[in-house]
Amino acid sequence: MFKKLFVGLPLAASAAGFTLAASAAGFTLAAHAAYPERSIQAVIPWGVGGATDNVMRSLSPFVEKELGGKLTLSSRPGGTAVIGTSYVLGQQPNGYTLLLGAENPQLYPVLGLAKFDYSALYPVNLIGQNVAVIATYPDSPWNSMADLLAAAKANPGSLRMGGAGVGALPNTVHAMINAVEELKVSEQTFSGDGSGIAALMGKQIDFMPLSLASCKELIRAGKLKALAVVSTEKVAELPGVEPISKALPGIAEYLPWGSFWGVWVHKDTPEDIKQKLSGAYARAVAAPEFQAFLKNYGAKPLNLSGDEASRYLQRWQSVTAWSMYKAKAVQISPDTLGIAKP
Repeated sequence: MFKKLFVGLPLAASAAGFTLAASAAGFTLAAHAAYPERSIQAVIPWGVGGATDNVMRSLSPFVEKELGGKLTLSSRPGGTAVIGTSYVLGQQPNGYTLLLGAENPQLYPVLGLAKFDYSALYPVNLIGQNVAVIATYPDSPWNSMADLLAAAKANPGSLRMGGAGVGALPNTVHAMINAVEELKVSEQTFSGDGSGIAALMGKQIDFMPLSLASCKELIRAGKLKALAVVSTEKVAELPGVEPISKALPGIAEYLPWGSFWGVWVHKDTPEDIKQKLSGAYARAVAAPEFQAFLKNYGAKPLNLSGDEASRYLQRWQSVTAWSMYKAKAVQISPDTLGIAKP
């Protein structure tokens, strides 16, 4: 073929043309090489068994089918997900390292945990959001949030609350409660929902704010007891459980509020890879089987990517950071970080 192309050209020109054509062909092949050509590392910055871990492990088979590649899930917990998130940020922006995380990095700057937030990454997909539940062990002496508050008031600092680090769901909910009524407790920190639930079931702690997704089935099975949902309304998945605003009417100004889960990749990843990942995750999240999983988990599907996801992230950051600042749970004013009021 090349011989026919260069017939009639001087030898030097033919050779140069061949080299140029070969180089161009090589560049084209490299630029459009089938992605993924190898396993993709998917980092979960929380411990095994928690809500984020469960959601990601349930979704991943659907993603692998859509993407035509293998996801290797690994847990890198610690520092309210700072360790796992920092690891992903430090990897090559080639699409072979993903972050399978939750809401926490949006609060890093205001909490002073790190200088970055999710704007340092590209939102491949925001999967879904959840409400929080105040849970205790089944035979605890408390049957409502009012009971728990009364016990804490009678013996300040005696109740043991499970936490997951500054900026994690339990600690954020605790801050919101403290904004309207002091809840003085002894806090024990765990790597995530999974280890916290194990401690709660073993009565090593007295209560813990948890995502509904991580504890709904345990509550239904009678292995945990729900004292309240962090909402102004009852939640259909937990009939009979009171909204927290019944015991704490003042907390309503911080609600609705909920955790969320998503997938991110380095923002400098090539555009075609970002789009391939976004498309695969969008189809995977939309799969009827995974939608059924989310519904059973008590979660609301989002399935947002790109600009839509960025707007959601900015609004969540604004509402949460400013409510925490108002509650005096953080000392850094969000406006000094460029976070606009909601």
